[in-house]
Amino acid sequence: MGHTSLEKIIALQKKTPHIRNLCILAHVDHGKTTLADCLVASNGIISSRLAGKLRYLDSREDEQIRGITMKSSAISLHYTTGGNEYLINLIDSPGHVDFSSEVSTAVRLCDGAIVVVDAVEGVCPQTQVVLRQAWLENIRPVLVINKIDRLIVELKLTSQEAYTHLQKILEQVNAVTGSLFTSKVLEERAEKDAEAQSSCTENGSGDQVYDWSAGLEETDDSDLYFSPDRGNVVFASAIDGWGFSIHQFAEMYSQKMGIRSSVLLKTLWGDFYLNAKAKKIMKGAQSKGKKPLFVQLVLDNIWSMYDAVVTRRDKEKVEKMVTSLGLKVMSRDLRHSDPKVLLSAICSQWLPVSQAVLSMVCEKLPSPAEISAERVEKLMSVGARRFDSLPEQTQELKKAFLDCSADETAPVIVFVSKMFAVDSKALPQNKQRPLTQEEIAQRREQARQRHAERQAANQSAESPGSADTGGASTTVAPASGTEALSVKTAVEEDNKEHFVAFARVYSGVLRKGQKVFVLGPKYDPSLALRLPEGCSAADVLPSVPHMACCTVDSLYLLMGRELEELDEVPTGNVLGIGGMEEFILKSATISTSPSCPPFTPLNFEATPIVRVAVEPKHPSEMPKLVRGMRLLNQADPCAEVFAKIEISASKPIIPFRETVIRPPKVDMVNEDMGKQQKVAVIHQVKEEQTKYPEGVQVDSTGLVTLTTPNKMATVGVRAIPLPEEVTRLLEDNVELIRTMEQFSLFVWEDKTLDINQKILENIQEFKVKLESNLQGRKWRGAVERIWAFGPRRCGPNILLNSVEGYRRPSVWQCLEREKETEKAEIRDFDNSIASGFQLATLSGPMCEELLMGVCFSVETWDMKLSAPLAQQDSIDEDSRAAEPNIDNQNESSDTHETNTSSASSNRSRSGAEAAGSSVDCYGPFSGQLIAAMKEACRYAFQAKPQRLMAAMYTCEIMATAEVLGRVYAVLSKREGRVLQEEMKEGTDMFIIKAVLPVAESFGFADEIRKRTSGLASPQLVFSHWEVISSDPFWVPTTEEEYLHFGEKADSSNQALKYMNAVRRRKGLYVEEKIVEHAEKQRTLSKNK
Repeated sequence: MGHTSLEKIIALQKKTPHIRNLCILAHVDHGKTTLADCLVASNGIISSRLAGKLRYLDSREDEQIRGITMKSSAISLHYTTGGNEYLINLIDSPGHVDFSSEVSTAVRLCDGAIVVVDAVEGVCPQTQVVLRQAWLENIRPVLVINKIDRLIVELKLTSQEAYTHLQKILEQVNAVTGSLFTSKVLEERAEKDAEAQSSCTENGSGDQVYDWSAGLEETDDSDLYFSPDRGNVVFASAIDGWGFSIHQFAEMYSQKMGIRSSVLLKTLWGDFYLNAKAKKIMKGAQSKGKKPLFVQLVLDNIWSMYDAVVTRRDKEKVEKMVTSLGLKVMSRDLRHSDPKVLLSAICSQWLPVSQAVLSMVCEKLPSPAEISAERVEKLMSVGARRFDSLPEQTQELKKAFLDCSADETAPVIVFVSKMFAVDSKALPQNKQRPLTQEEIAQRREQARQRHAERQAANQSAESPGSADTGGASTTVAPASGTEALSVKTAVEEDNKEHFVAFARVYSGVLRKGQKVFVLGPKYDPSLALRLPEGCSAADVLPSVPHMACCTVDSLYLLMGRELEELDEVPTGNVLGIGGMEEFILKSATISTSPSCPPFTPLNFEATPIVRVAVEPKHPSEMPKLVRGMRLLNQADPCAEVFAKIEISASKPIIPFRETVIRPPKVDMVNEDMGKQQKVAVIHQVKEEQTKYPEGVQVDSTGLVTLTTPNKMATVGVRAIPLPEEVTRLLEDNVELIRTMEQFSLFVWEDKTLDINQKILENIQEFKVKLESNLQGRKWRGAVERIWAFGPRRCGPNILLNSVEGYRRPSVWQCLEREKETEKAEIRDFDNSIASGFQLATLSGPMCEELLMGVCFSVETWDMKLSAPLAQQDSIDEDSRAAEPNIDNQNESSDTHETNTSSASSNRSRSGAEAAGSSVDCYGPFSGQLIAAMKEACRYAFQAKPQRLMAAMYTCEIMATAEVLGRVYAVLSKREGRVLQEEMKEGTDMFIIKAVLPVAESFGFADEIRKRTSGLASPQLVFSHWEVISSDPFWVPTTEEEYLHFGEKADSSNQALKYMNAVRRRKGLYVEEKIVEHAEKQRTLSKNK
């Protein structure tokens, strides 16, 4: 197919049913960009000979150098099949785990996906991740099993072995998809069962089992699984330019063998064989030891082709094959020294991969008009809000989504998934367009005139009369020219990078110069009800939070490395929008209707865990750095590209967490602690008792009692380690805890928050799980007594209310709103206790890092505060006499660490109750109580065995047997731990699964590549937090410990090393000897 004109693509953009938006997803190095090259070459954009070598969609310089895709890029292709013309908007995405956020931005804009799997490596970790991302976004995938040539050339499998291997890969992919489907169906079934049980409780357990299985059987999963006979699988070798679906061979053989193609379609894949005598296709090839039909009719032909062309280089056989297939191969290809050139010349004509893949895409993937109602509701429901609870005008927009109409009346709805940087030279308006014949003739004429004028000027300059004027003109002209040039370069320097929004139109027609609303991710569509009815972005409107009005500056058609300017883009198309950098940070929703909700945030699979501090080497260049970091935040490429200044970056800032554990049973020498009644240990205990300051009492059970400086309040706190399952549960349910906290704030402010029924069920389930994991005498009734979560009111630490006689409102209020419960009183200064806990969990005593997995139980809280005294105290403190309510207003600013929303709610709540009393809940005493609570928590933490928690990566490494030892050496050197090692069936590759501390991961990938000569490459993904078993404060005290570890504990304490590194970075005190044996530090000259 020749190169498609821009006019043709613009015409196709208006035919929504014939548009296909799809992305290519796969693990790293499985052949996505090579496959994309083959598809691009089918449109004549690049030569088919360069497909796989050029990597056209890897447009960045660093992508070409490293040989991997880092940014998702889009291109529009034209394809004709079955008499219909299709527009295919193709997005190539990265496969490396470090760039998985780019996959999320690509998947959101698509309706379908091509999942590419390497025929040798099979399903890899990132393959599972991309299948899950496609599932979460409700997009339909099709499968391409790529690199089949490796089975022939590298593994040297027979066609029969290759068939078995391909079957296993299909089973692996279907197993991943099946597990996703099953979990979804069972969730829905469980919800229905819960509803049925509440309405009718007579059902027995037998019925439940039947209902469960019926749920799976009733649900339609016909489009779910991959199978060649369904037409959603293509077998390919993109580097050699060939690929096929069973449909192609069924058509081919139906003419030759006289068997209907519909019969061949059903039997070409599966346990069928051809009975030559009876001339029938029969079942049971495996049991009868016969060749399956797929091997006999398909794979054998490809194997014999490779055997003739690549292995034996049999010219006669090759010529015979070319003649029988009716192909035309150029004589230079036949004579070429590289057999791969001849192979791709034959195969790209016989079984072109682009034809197989694009015809499958057009037949099997949905058009934008076929978007499901379920997906629309999912996109429109943000956070805790369900679709039914959205305003009516917002719910009416669902019809616009489903209609996918390009009418004038249809509202424009566009989603921007990311912003990407483009060089100003690449913008269409700055490009030099080719000149027409008339323009060339005109310029030629102008050049002749200038030449004639110059000659005339030179002749007049020779005459003495006009010498001065000629001189003046020659000197002035260059000066003005250089001035214009310098201005131009300055402008170019400023506008070097432009941002283009990567977007898709879901409804209406987006036009250049159109006025639209830009809705941020936190925009609330209910605020649109306050605006005048029928208003548009062109009207003058009052300011609404997270909503801006702007004009669409320019629209672009994305063509890989190039952009083409457009005047309008109809619904269902992927596009670029210029001039949005001032209004959009990362993602946004654009609409002409203010009642449009912001789209659900993108599903990011990887979580960022490491930070880096950056400063300019020259302080005067700070504004440039700030601008560079702002651009980095918006686009996510390298900061130095934009800042153009020297920067000094810190070493990576590795996060740790602090926790407490149960007292260990054995010591560092693995001896029973109970038997060690040694003097050294007793001395150590005595030292520990004297380390607490005056006013802090610590009993033998770890209860810390602390009194405020004005002796008016006493707090008793105990630290208890949370079970590991509870910590993990709290971490996984951060959003639910945040919703509960938000609900409590709304209740205290006498407002109402409508929560989705499903989220309420999730909160109930979360509560049940907490209760089941907090078993035992000390945790009895603990879940109901939870005071707060922390830090930031949603972290993995708990504050328990164990104060006798104090019953405060529960954190589970959202579950109890239907029940009529007696109103619980909130004591004065309740919020100060919670704020002290928040501050304590935000920075622990070991190295000022966040706490994790710690429960603080407030066991005593005594107040010796009389009302007049409190009033007098606040007056003395501030040295001014005023009415108590004025003090309230002035002093609320003093306690800035108290959560403002909670403070205001408490004020409004207790305002009526405490109108008579003059207790000042927000004066200086409140600050004293916050500080006392914080210190009490810190001392309670130190009273227990303290430990650091390190962030851990899971590490997947594929390596051959000869470099396995070197991989293990690198892992053990970096404190890694191997979890699993298995051999990939049918290959000599081993898959090693290990965990590695984030602190030890820097330079790990480079070191492993160097040590294994590039044969092993790791994939690191953040996994979990793990307690470092060694005690950072441990010193040898007993004889055995001196024997094992030496006088100064010569073997390095890993936890102490990490803790001191963090303390040093934060400028905290580090206990270490700087000079030892000072007399040996002198530098003495050698005696010669």
